[in-house]
Amino acid sequence: MSIGNSPEDDRPSIGRALQQARIAAGLTVDQVSGVTRVRIPIVHAIEQDDFTRCGGDVYARGHIRALARVVGLDPVPLVEQYDAEHGGRPEPTSAAPMFEAERIRPEPRRPNWTAAMVTAIVVVIGFVGFTLVKGGGGDDGPPLAEESATAKPTAAGPGATPSGRPADPRPEPSNSAIAGVPADQVTVTLTAEGGRSWFSARDHNGRLMHEGVLKEGDSKTFHDGSRIDLVLGNAGAIKLFVNGKEVEEVGDSGQVQRLTYTKGDPEQG
Repeated sequence: MSIGNSPEDDRPSIGRALQQARIAAGLTVDQVSGVTRVRIPIVHAIEQDDFTRCGGDVYARGHIRALARVVGLDPVPLVEQYDAEHGGRPEPTSAAPMFEAERIRPEPRRPNWTAAMVTAIVVVIGFVGFTLVKGGGGDDGPPLAEESATAKPTAAGPGATPSGRPADPRPEPSNSAIAGVPADQVTVTLTAEGGRSWFSARDHNGRLMHEGVLKEGDSKTFHDGSRIDLVLGNAGAIKLFVNGKEVEEVGDSGQVQRLTYTKGDPEQG
């Protein structure tokens, strides 16, 4: 580092940082574009610190965040560096005082007629029930509780509950590899064993459950009621278990795999 330069002067540019992280993650520009849906020419331009093709600062920040997540970088410092180099974010415009006063003025409370009607109905039902119970009492016979108190207890034999019913059989312990996996869900476990790999997981509604870079030795587990969709950026580095069973031949090193799994035996989508 040259004398008199600050640490910010020696840090890599945004494009250079994204490019170095992509290469370290073993991803190509085509793979990053396919995952982030940022067009290939724009990815090349951003890695050359050319943001004119992004279509504005808002889109540029969004592209930087998307690319940073895929290659395993924290997007916050990169976005802050972009704002510092391109004039920063515009200051928010404060609302007019008259609109603030209108917003905070409380609305008058209206009487809750529904609650009043429900309360009246409960009172009437309680009064009628009390009248029936009081008028129905008499000396026609001994209470039911006294008759039941004289009943002889039933002897409980082996394997029976105090009520005389046979006890439910206890489940036998299972040594199966899938014994701890819920049968009514899809369970997927990813473990990076041959290197690092970018991945994403979505549920049956297409909502993103998680995405990021799985470093060697790390593991992630996901559950869904019917289906899980996976995208693996480096399939050869992933050891995959679906519903407690290992999936053989997930993919080759550097290969992008799109997989779908449902309940039951693993079926590669």
